[in-house]
Amino acid sequence: MASASEPEDGRELYALLHLSPDASDEEIRRAYRQFAQIYHPDKYQDPQMKDVATENFQRIRDAYEILSDENKRQIYDIYGMEGLTSGLELGPKLNKPEEIKEQLERLRRRKEEEKLFTHARSTGGIIANFSIPQYLDGDGIMRGMGMSSEVELPVSKQNTVVVGGNLVVNGSRGTGAASTVFRHQLSSVSSIEFMATAGLRSVIGMQTFRQISPHSTATSGLAISLRDGSINLSNAWTRQLSENAVGNIQLVLGTESSVSVGWQKKDEKSSATGEIKFGTNSFGASAHYTHRFSSKSHGRIAGRVGSTTLDFEIGGGRRISEFSTVRMIYNIGLQGVSWRFELHRAGQKLVIPVLLSTDLNALFVTSAFAIPSTLYFLLQTYVVKPYYLRREKQKTLEKMEGLSTQLTEARKAAKKAQKLLEPVSNRKKNRQLESDGLVITKALYGSRMKIKEGSELNDINDDVASQVLDVTIPLNFLVTEAGQLKLHEGIKKSGIMGFYDPCPGDPKLLLVEYTFHGRKYKVMVDDYEALLIPQDIHQI
Repeated sequence: MASASEPEDGRELYALLHLSPDASDEEIRRAYRQFAQIYHPDKYQDPQMKDVATENFQRIRDAYEILSDENKRQIYDIYGMEGLTSGLELGPKLNKPEEIKEQLERLRRRKEEEKLFTHARSTGGIIANFSIPQYLDGDGIMRGMGMSSEVELPVSKQNTVVVGGNLVVNGSRGTGAASTVFRHQLSSVSSIEFMATAGLRSVIGMQTFRQISPHSTATSGLAISLRDGSINLSNAWTRQLSENAVGNIQLVLGTESSVSVGWQKKDEKSSATGEIKFGTNSFGASAHYTHRFSSKSHGRIAGRVGSTTLDFEIGGGRRISEFSTVRMIYNIGLQGVSWRFELHRAGQKLVIPVLLSTDLNALFVTSAFAIPSTLYFLLQTYVVKPYYLRREKQKTLEKMEGLSTQLTEARKAAKKAQKLLEPVSNRKKNRQLESDGLVITKALYGSRMKIKEGSELNDINDDVASQVLDVTIPLNFLVTEAGQLKLHEGIKKSGIMGFYDPCPGDPKLLLVEYTFHGRKYKVMVDDYEALLIPQDIHQI
């Protein structure tokens, strides 16, 4: 099988010219000349055959131009065609593979950074508070509203500027603030930030971050209020407790001194956090647990208790598109009973808390949870889920139709390429028959499961044929004058001239039956496995 470091295209250019990844310049030139003689357009008078030859000759010439160029070949060997099409280029000649890889990684990172610098990242949110009791009292349904926005602007590799602001309205009162942060990356393990905020709470400050060990980080901050001159100092330490768990301690000294201890754990199916905080004027504890039922849906429970708060919430969310998620949270606490609706999309969020009642009547509390939850599950079961299943089924059918069309075209192209190979392939086959040498009598490439089924049944039915290609002609063409056939290790066989991939994504197999010195042989190899025939161990 292919190693993890193989380019994703399976070294198709080597397969196309039937070369080893270690082939010399002379071997590359010889292989190019061999295939160029077969596929040169000037050899064919028939317009259709000429078009087929032109297309395949271009593929061969492109492969030769890359593999015969030292720098392009080095890039292709490491990153495949992606490295070449992304514009990576090598400067001075590098001899060691480590040097080449390091240079390419550096160039790739630079291009990714350049791409990043051309786009600013923005986040923001809107919160709209509604109150049913307030509306029933005749004071209007809207309790308040808030808006916040932040834009992160990379100005260089080490420097980033973050500009943000917020506005909050409660009843007839409103406040706002604007902030600016300048972040400088001192090294790969440390950074420093300078911050200024103007508004109701005008503050200037700075914060430093440093990774003090492979599993530990430390953050220190200083903030000065421009209104009263008060100073706040903060220190935080974070430690990786296990592969999935992180612990942290934070100490704040100032007008509202406090110490807090927290813990977070996250894996593929769930995440959980907890925190305990003690301050000079307050204390509190909070925890939440989120479980992912699938890649699209999750459930959440959370609770908070402290000197000024006591509440519990339960709810869940669902991803409705690639970038959008909706959530519904039921909350019960000192302020009353409420539902919260959230929409998250690509760094932006809309939050709508709706206070249903300030009365914690048991019947109302139960009904406020049970009725919306029941409606949600009914809608989910009988409306939403069937709709998404129909939509996914339609997308799958469209994708299969598109893939089927592509596979049909690829199969036609492979058959046309084989037709041009056939005259030379037959001449080679006849010479091997005359000398009682190596003759490929049957060769099939495609779905591992289908080939094994067909091999056991000794018959290829229509279902098997759609995922299998007869490659007897191209393999006879590749037999050498000495009566040998060699397919190289680590090269995907679908790239060989006259082959194609009939079942993308599925494990593939090559079945070869051949005769040599009057005896029959049979062998099966995986897609990336080497093949050398004839061998006595293949004899039937």
